[in-house]
Amino acid sequence: MERSATPGRDAAAELPPALHSLLCRFLDWTATGRPLADNTLEAYRRDLLRYLSHLVETGVADPAYAAPADVKSLLARLEADGLSARTVARNLSSIRRFHRFLQNSGSSSPNPTDGLDAPKLLRQPPDVLTFEEIERLLGGPNSGDPQGLRDSAILELLYAAGLRVTELISLAEQQLLLDAGLVRVAGKGTRERLVPVGRPAVAAVEAYLREGRPFLAAPDSDDTVFLNAKGRALSRMGVWKIIQAAARRAALGKRVSPHTLRHSFAAHLLDGGASLRDVQELLGHVDISTTQVYTRIDPQTLKEMHGTYHPRG
Repeated sequence: MERSATPGRDAAAELPPALHSLLCRFLDWTATGRPLADNTLEAYRRDLLRYLSHLVETGVADPAYAAPADVKSLLARLEADGLSARTVARNLSSIRRFHRFLQNSGSSSPNPTDGLDAPKLLRQPPDVLTFEEIERLLGGPNSGDPQGLRDSAILELLYAAGLRVTELISLAEQQLLLDAGLVRVAGKGTRERLVPVGRPAVAAVEAYLREGRPFLAAPDSDDTVFLNAKGRALSRMGVWKIIQAAARRAALGKRVSPHTLRHSFAAHLLDGGASLRDVQELLGHVDISTTQVYTRIDPQTLKEMHGTYHPRG
């Protein structure tokens, strides 16, 4: 969890007006010409609020005059505050891109991030649930009321289709091709993919649409599939709370997030014999190296494969 190094959401109001304007121009420039997820823009905004606030605190009024030592001192502060290597690396990337924007604008030279290396990232295999744990988790919600039907449908769909939480909460009813056992997913950028879903997920979503959603919908609700108690689209935090509650009821004793279900979806497919390329397509990954993190071959399997196929095994 990010602590004292992270400005609050109103930190932009504390920046000098010129810096606030500069940050807004950078975000507009970043979003021009290529589609970016809202989360990506928010990460840039948050990282650069932190950076610009740091510069102001250390007496650098104009980021065009920032030095490598200014960037290094912020990165050291983030590490001291216990932020992960991945978060520190992302901050450096945001700062580097910000100074490229300044250079393109003719207001900064040289880039103070040149020659600075991001911390080494150890790529850990993602946490996944066993199939038995998945069964317990999916059996958690009470399906006798509209919210319980919704929660069951969410859990089933996240695991059945490996959706990102942003993909789930943005689903519109026309994206559900339940008669065909498919969901049309709007992924990152402008990429779309068709993902098959099994009978349990189809049944759970149909029950929610039939007996749950009509009771949650308000007169001005749009066609978003998953609604909160006020008839508005469910938020990321709302989904996170639903999963946490289900994990507590299932007594899993471990941290479970929406991405845990996506990880489990991918790992279980690969364990069952699906090809890496097929899982890449289902997850919507552009680069197969992103999907490879889910491969988990145990030593005994490797020994058996070697003994079977190698000429001197």
